[in-house]
Amino acid sequence: MSAPVPLPAWADRLLMPLLALATAALAAALLLFGIGENPADALAIMLRGALGSGEGIGFTLYYATNFIFTGLAVALAYHAGLFNIGAEGQATMAGIGAALFIFAAEPITQGFLLIPIGIVGAMIFGAVWAAIPGWLQAWRGSHVVITTIMFNFLAAIVSVYLLVNVIGKEGSMQPETRLIADGAQLWTMQAMLGALGFKSPSTPLNFAFVLALLAAFAVWVLIFRSKFGFHLRLIGTGNDAARYAGINTQRMIVLAMALSGALAAGMAVNEVMGVQHRVVIEFTSGYGFVGIAVALMGRNHPVGVILSALLFGALYQGGTELAFERPAITRDLIVTLSGLVIFCVGALDQLYRKPLAQLLARREPG
Repeated sequence: MSAPVPLPAWADRLLMPLLALATAALAAALLLFGIGENPADALAIMLRGALGSGEGIGFTLYYATNFIFTGLAVALAYHAGLFNIGAEGQATMAGIGAALFIFAAEPITQGFLLIPIGIVGAMIFGAVWAAIPGWLQAWRGSHVVITTIMFNFLAAIVSVYLLVNVIGKEGSMQPETRLIADGAQLWTMQAMLGALGFKSPSTPLNFAFVLALLAAFAVWVLIFRSKFGFHLRLIGTGNDAARYAGINTQRMIVLAMALSGALAAGMAVNEVMGVQHRVVIEFTSGYGFVGIAVALMGRNHPVGVILSALLFGALYQGGTELAFERPAITRDLIVTLSGLVIFCVGALDQLYRKPLAQLLARREPG
């Protein structure tokens, strides 16, 4: 396979994602026009639904919270040369871990300490679930893409068994746990802003959004401002160079995957402790897979991941409003429109890269 055509950093990080997004927008416009809808009107409805009200902004940021966590999980592993496809399963197991830790601690305390206990439980379960495929690649040569995909299915099976037979709510016909204690529930953004004297509508947005921003800053420091991050990126450029530098590549691969799984656990914290207040079946709702596109569009940089997550959050919320106001545009079509963005970002990178590199080369003086 040929190596990617090199581009200036500004073009690779800014112009390429914009071109991919423009391609997706054009394809979406043609699709909407084909079913008899006005693309301009549809775009106006989506923008109004996502950003035109306090409620819309709250839902947009709520969705973006999940995408920040899963995008960071994919991005961190990518810097080590690993393609983590398993954020969905890692978040699923993290939700189970959060519930188990909280339930175990509830007889001891009902207060604020349940929140860090639940977060730690989620991170441990997410990290362990991701570290196993990392260990299999580092020590047994199993490809992490294959094993993380398999572990998504394993996580789904294990979670169903636990919710039905072990930690499920007694008397419930649904695979779910009982509610976690009030002390373990994250503060809503409405309550946080209310404490500061600001009024805001009721939305699922909660303190997990703040945690997501802190996680992005921590990942930036870890990858670009620490010795560990330098070793991580060195491994991503080639194991031979890393081994020559005396780095234990096998240990680093396992650690990178464990940290990636711990980041994916943030999505479980948002859903289990911030919104649902219990573990329900399939609470991940595909956020882990969208996180792959978020990381690719954000060029695996924490700032880019945040911006990309905000875009996908707006697509989710704006798409919901669009489906409500335009019955001809079904929810399935909204998923298709989002899929177009994912496809253009992930699969059409080379479509513009070579022509853009040639154009920029001609514009250089001399």
